[in-house]
Amino acid sequence: MGFLAPFYPWIKALHIVAVIAWMAGMLYLPRLFVYHAGVPAGSSQSELFKLMERRLLRIIINPAMIATFVLGLALAGTPGIVDWGRGYMWAKLALVLGLGAYHGFCALWFKAFAADRNVHSEKFYRRVNEIPAVLMLLIVILIVVRPF
Repeated sequence: MGFLAPFYPWIKALHIVAVIAWMAGMLYLPRLFVYHAGVPAGSSQSELFKLMERRLLRIIINPAMIATFVLGLALAGTPGIVDWGRGYMWAKLALVLGLGAYHGFCALWFKAFAADRNVHSEKFYRRVNEIPAVLMLLIVILIVVRPF
């Protein structure tokens, strides 16, 4: 993977952009779910939320997550960039995989709304809306501070 070394700054820059796009979507989609849960199924507002959620998930969040993982793997494969002997990197990887799992739950909730079968309240979505922010905070601290 030594051929990646000359491209490291570009890969890193694109990885950061992809992470920003993914996080923006992961913070916004559950907020849409909060509002969507408060309107009657089948209403014009519900249909508008379905459209907004579908576009956000398919046009922004999914491609950004894929780019984040692909570019992250390229960074990890660049010689001298990742020290897998340090615990912070393994913790970061676990948190990123947790964010990917949260993404999967959001996709399930999206499908439930799309089929007019949402079973969760606005309060539920308000609570889970905090998860990506907490994960992001922990990931950034691990990468910048490298505490262990």
